[in-house]
Amino acid sequence: MTKVGIIGATGMAGSATFKAAQNAGLDVTAIVRNADKAKQNLGSDIQILETDAFNLTKSDLEQFDVVVDTFATAPEQAYLHTDLAAHLVAVLRETDSPRLIFILGAGSSFVGNGEQRHYAYDDIKADPNNAAWQSIPENQLYELNFLKDVKNVNWTGISPGQLFVPGELATKILYGKDDMLFDEQGRSQTTSETMAKAIIDEIITPAHKQERFIVTNG
Repeated sequence: MTKVGIIGATGMAGSATFKAAQNAGLDVTAIVRNADKAKQNLGSDIQILETDAFNLTKSDLEQFDVVVDTFATAPEQAYLHTDLAAHLVAVLRETDSPRLIFILGAGSSFVGNGEQRHYAYDDIKADPNNAAWQSIPENQLYELNFLKDVKNVNWTGISPGQLFVPGELATKILYGKDDMLFDEQGRSQTTSETMAKAIIDEIITPAHKQERFIVTNG
């Protein structure tokens, strides 16, 4: 049975992914700082590794086949997204297992066509109303750019649409590589359960080694 560890399993994406992993019959462990909170949110009988993600060692990680990073933080500490990715990669250099799966931001997706094609983050940065939270998509863009240079660790990145919100699994799902996806109504949105399905599908049937892909509600 595939063993999966989920960093940040009590968050929006983490809890949806944890439950989806359970439903798929995977051997899943919540990697969290607060075991009591995890038991309250996910069930009293779940498997838990209680530790700060930045303290994870190679022996901690090697017990899993896949480790999913669903880490989230406040805008003033958005740099921790890249720092955690760097820590996990450093611990697992020159290995092929466990596989690392990172939830990345939508700011690293491209929008526009031809000479007008640019990062979605550029539009976020250009609007002063976004100043309070723009550091999160900025640092998740840095995180992806860091991962792109990693050739000796088995990693995959997954980005949501423009909006990443709690919600049920979409009846139709859109997949892409680098350009932001939109449904027939022009919306670019990914619900937490849609993201969770994309992650579980990628765990069960790996298709994106050392690259990022995008998933949105269709």
